[in-house]
Amino acid sequence: MDRATGGLTGPEVDDLLGRCAFPPAGTAVDCAVSGGPDSTALLVLAVAAGLDVTCWTVNHSLRPTSADETQLVARTAASLGVSTTIVDGPVDDGPDLEQRARDVRRAVLPDEVLTGHTADDQAETVLLNLLRGAGVPGTAGIGDPVRRPLLALRRNETRGLCETLDLQVVDDPSNADPRFTRNRIRHEVLPLLADVAGRDPVPLLARHATLAGEATGLLANLVTDVDPTDVKSVVDLPDDLVRLAVRRWLTGQVPGPPPDQASVDRVLGVVRGRAVATEVAGGHRVHRSAGLLRFESR
Repeated sequence: MDRATGGLTGPEVDDLLGRCAFPPAGTAVDCAVSGGPDSTALLVLAVAAGLDVTCWTVNHSLRPTSADETQLVARTAASLGVSTTIVDGPVDDGPDLEQRARDVRRAVLPDEVLTGHTADDQAETVLLNLLRGAGVPGTAGIGDPVRRPLLALRRNETRGLCETLDLQVVDDPSNADPRFTRNRIRHEVLPLLADVAGRDPVPLLARHATLAGEATGLLANLVTDVDPTDVKSVVDLPDDLVRLAVRRWLTGQVPGPPPDQASVDRVLGVVRGRAVATEVAGGHRVHRSAGLLRFESR
């Protein structure tokens, strides 16, 4: 490693860097780093790309070692010439732990923070959203690829980079916890699909996400001028078009996964006057009043 210029060089970095989608050198970026191999690789590659990097790490206080892990992140960042902001974001163990932790990170991290999601994360998200019945937008996978510059890389490559550079990383034990559906997809479903298909399904699912993202953009253009919250304005429009507009509106109300089909259909029922109100995923509520849809957060 050559840190004389604040960057890193060598074939182990250059090969991966060529497949990343970073902004131009000199751009100021924030990187979310948990200490795991993916986010640590993000930090390394962002520095190698010549970016002006600030490292952010969140202490969820989920494990006795949580504070030590944030200090490990800070030391790794310092070795790369990067400053670190440590943020406390405690999360209690219990139901919906993954989603609640994501919500905390969204609340405390910068809006445009870069994350270390890989092609493997993309494939898992496609399958998760298929199981939720989230439609084409859901199978577009992880949104906003500009904030996820490592989507063309594989998980074994990020870990391999950290090992090659002799960087200590955190192995989060929750990644093996079968309580979480994503973990079962990772450790059970994807290996089974590989066996059935006789090939690695991750590149295929990642390719599908790209195509679904293009289709989602086209569908969004169709409903740009359709406001489903104004019930009277959509009374003469076909259900298929209004359903698309409802999905887009719901997606903008709550951060997280795209709304499931059942929630979209129930809200469409409110728009069409078949119901006055309904609950949607996450415990939120949509109701109609004076010809307008209103969203109530839980």
